[in-house]
Amino acid sequence: MTAAGLWITLEGGDGSGKTTQSALLTEWLTERGRTVVRTREPGGTEVGVLIRDIVLHHRGEVAPRAEALLYAADRAQHVATLVRPALERGDIVLQDRYLDSSVAYQGAGRVLDADEVRGLSMWATEDALPDLTILLDLDPALARARLDAADKPFDRLEAEAASFHERVREAFLGLAAAEPGRFVVVDASRAPEDIAAVIRDRVAALL
Repeated sequence: MTAAGLWITLEGGDGSGKTTQSALLTEWLTERGRTVVRTREPGGTEVGVLIRDIVLHHRGEVAPRAEALLYAADRAQHVATLVRPALERGDIVLQDRYLDSSVAYQGAGRVLDADEVRGLSMWATEDALPDLTILLDLDPALARARLDAADKPFDRLEAEAASFHERVREAFLGLAAAEPGRFVVVDASRAPEDIAAVIRDRVAALL
């Protein structure tokens, strides 16, 4: 996206450490005098909070295509009302999940057409893409162990079978291989500070 600021997204399976790395990177950037807008999808706006409740916590069935459309609706609102204005101000937007998650989860996970899912989000956001996407890659079995240790109720996606999360991981890696200029893949089984150091090195080159 052409703007004065910098847009960084974090991707990866549930339990890969996105929240931890987002907090560490925010602290590092803030210490260097940068204004950071930390956000997430779904749920980065008031409208998004309502959509997040449906896609992650609705107790009834949500059809795969309906789920993909809901994520795209959240994304359209998020980019138009939060991301673009922040970038135009010159801020750094640090975002937990973006369209790559839809391609991985709704495309590969739900077995929808990945190109159609991506196209839907590109239309919804007027072709907006981040400057950098950090993929925290983690074996789904280790990710599940981390989630179990956290002792919190699983949302709809976290509760999916192991085969679902394997498809999601492979899809993420495929996306990263297809766009090496935008992605950096980090082994999320490493110590959090080691991961943060790799991320800082890549981000520093963009500042």
